[in-house]
Amino acid sequence: MKWIRFHGAVGFAAVMVLLVLAAQVSAETEQPKADVTGDWQVKMNFNEMQMEAILSLSKDAEDKLVGKWISGWGVSDLKDVKYEENKLSFVQVNRFRGTESTSNFAGTIKDDKLSGIFSGERGEFTAEGTRIKPMQAAVGNWEIITKKDKQEKTATLTVRADKDGKLTAEWRSPQGKSEITDVNFIKDKLTFTRKATVEGKQKESNYDLTIKGNAFWGTVKTQQGETKKVEGKLLGTELIGKWELTITSERGDRMQMLQVNPDLSGLYGATAVEKINLEGGQVSFKFVMRFRERTAEAEFKGKLEGGKLAGEITGFGDTARKVTGKKLVPTPVVKKDESKTGK
Repeated sequence: MKWIRFHGAVGFAAVMVLLVLAAQVSAETEQPKADVTGDWQVKMNFNEMQMEAILSLSKDAEDKLVGKWISGWGVSDLKDVKYEENKLSFVQVNRFRGTESTSNFAGTIKDDKLSGIFSGERGEFTAEGTRIKPMQAAVGNWEIITKKDKQEKTATLTVRADKDGKLTAEWRSPQGKSEITDVNFIKDKLTFTRKATVEGKQKESNYDLTIKGNAFWGTVKTQQGETKKVEGKLLGTELIGKWELTITSERGDRMQMLQVNPDLSGLYGATAVEKINLEGGQVSFKFVMRFRERTAEAEFKGKLEGGKLAGEITGFGDTARKVTGKKLVPTPVVKKDESKTGK
């Protein structure tokens, strides 16, 4: 009887070992599918001319991969967007002055780098791209309120990031500017040191803030050991985000995209905009368009009201172009297995 129990235990242990090994092999072979959604900065060499565009990939309501092609000529939807085993393909429809043509893209994505070839009626040309990394949550213009003994002091804290992600900050208040050093942001914690000159003496304060969405709160400690409460909010949230623009001219309407970043820099199409001004609902910015060896400066002036943007673009000749815009809201994705169960 003991012999039978012994062999039974050994057999059971062997089965468990095999199951564990099978699970490990399955985990190693079934790697999660890479997420390629987001915006990609793409550079192309076309007839010895370098052009830039934004490839914007996202998921629709049915969790299907879709895309938009954003360039100086406008915005167009991509067809047959597919991504399997690091290989990306799609069909781009080009419309220019009443004519239409298509180009097929076939390439790869690896380590946040894209490369491939466009082929179509205009021939073949190469393209390379990199993923545009979202800005850190601490970047932007923040209204900061310091509370002490039922008194409040208001200032503006501007946090910026360089191309390597290193943060710097600037402090402005009715009392003047302060020097900000040791700016760090880890997970949702923003810390920095503020140096201010008061009555000829320099004083230091250490800030420890928690950022959640468009708001923050925390404490500030002075050299004297005093602790004050701090809270605030991100400024310009009504403008920050992606805007789908309709541009009206004598040649008809065309679509364009405006990306407004938290620090109020942005992109008009694929063209960088250094500063977008927002004051009292009035919005303005300048940008430079390039075509081969020619450049032209243009300017947008408009009004933000009721969640809509309306204005004009000047600089492309004598005729102003009317612009209307609506802010894009991310499409909620419904997983197929969840929709079947009614969750």
